[in-house]
Amino acid sequence: MVKFIATLSTLGFTFQQRLRRDERGATAVEYALLVGLIAVVLVAGLTLFGPALKDFFGGLAAKTFNKTV
Repeated sequence: MVKFIATLSTLGFTFQQRLRRDERGATAVEYALLVGLIAVVLVAGLTLFGPALKDFFGGLAAKTFNKTV
C-alpha cells in the first residue's frame, strides 16, 4: 500500500513539473497577439493612405494606358 501511495505521489509531482515547463499555450497567445497587432496596423495604414494610393495608382494606370494607345 505504501508503494502505491509513493507511486501516485511521484506521478503527481512529475505531472506538476511538466505543467510548469509547458509553455506552448503562452507561445500561441503571443503569436495571436502579434497577428492581431499586424492586422490593426494594416487596417490603420490602409485607412490613412488608401485615398492617396488610389490616386497614385489611378494616375499611373492613366499614364500607362495613354502611352499604349
